[in-house]
Amino acid sequence: MKNFDRPVRDFLAYLKVEAGLSQATLSAYASDLGTMVSFLNESNVTAPEDVDPRILADHVQQLHRKRGLQPSSIARHLSTMRMFFRFLEATDVLPSNPTAPLITPTRWKRLPGVLSPNQMKKLLDAADETSGRLWQRDRAMLELMYAAGLRASEVAGLRLEGYDERIAVLRVLGKGDRERLVPVGEPARIAVRRYLDELRPTLARFEDGRANGVLLLSNTGRPLERVAVWQIVRRLAERADLRDVHPHMLRHSFATHMLTGGADLRVVQELLGHADIGTTQIYTHVDQSRLRDVMLAHHPRA
Repeated sequence: MKNFDRPVRDFLAYLKVEAGLSQATLSAYASDLGTMVSFLNESNVTAPEDVDPRILADHVQQLHRKRGLQPSSIARHLSTMRMFFRFLEATDVLPSNPTAPLITPTRWKRLPGVLSPNQMKKLLDAADETSGRLWQRDRAMLELMYAAGLRASEVAGLRLEGYDERIAVLRVLGKGDRERLVPVGEPARIAVRRYLDELRPTLARFEDGRANGVLLLSNTGRPLERVAVWQIVRRLAERADLRDVHPHMLRHSFATHMLTGGADLRVVQELLGHADIGTTQIYTHVDQSRLRDVMLAHHPRA
């Protein structure tokens, strides 16, 4: 990243210190900028002052043609680029912002994958005595993700002190370090209690503090990592004969089932930790598409 090193470091430091963004978000920005800088260097553009709108437009086109990114992903890349060059303009590194003429690609709402209640039950039941020694942890993890609409990083980051069993409420640290309180139902409470009573003491047996007060632990007694959450969900989904299941699908299913059951959109927004209700509204489209399927299947005049 010759000649881009310092500007990128300064920009990421600004996002971390001044904007208070999470490490996961910072990593996403760094990845987008790394992709952009690699393309610029391959195009013999090695300094910010040599960047012009045409080369950035070529980069955006390359993201679609060669990397096959969807418009939503390209829009995210473009947002990162705009913020970066706006920062360089504001700090007098550049006299103007070369991304100003660029147009955001058309975006469409992509309906998220959702498991039906029966499919969710199959997935939850896949974590049983025959699924492995850590099945109680896995069952507690799945129950919490579905009961509270948690992201993979959020369930991995849950702390013992953040779970109040008396009132069955979780304290969740979400994107941008925003904290929210989410209630959980009786099945999740029972699964967590069984895990805490029977399995976690054996995982937290080490005296070096490696558990660090985290609720869900790995086989080595360390906090469960985000990538492990993905692996567990996929393994249990295969065991339940469910295809293309990933951790975020449990969050999608939570939101959709809540709205289908009559929950208020604003309530679901709060439970999911969405800053913008527009993000939550996509689940109303999922619900409406299912209603249409039901109508076509059962209405006498459909």
